[in-house]
Amino acid sequence: MLEHASIVGFVRTVLIIMLAYYGFKILSRLLAPYLVKYVQKKAEQRFGQQFSQHKKQQQKQAKEGETIIDKMPNQSKSSNKDVGEYVDYEEID
Repeated sequence: MLEHASIVGFVRTVLIIMLAYYGFKILSRLLAPYLVKYVQKKAEQRFGQQFSQHKKQQQKQAKEGETIIDKMPNQSKSSNKDVGEYVDYEEID
């Protein structure tokens, strides 16, 4: 047979939900710093590995005593003298 809902059962269910919510909230505040430190340490290890791999690749490509230029300097653009001359103008009110 089906049981009828009672006030006691409802209150008990609400209290269990509240206990679970506040228990999770308290545990998350206690464990969050450790979780953040763990994630930070893992990210640091990954970045360190990527940096060391990139550094090793650069060292393999460059021979000792060789100069490497990562970026070519901009060449100065000279103006073309044949274009014309500059003419001053005055604004008329």
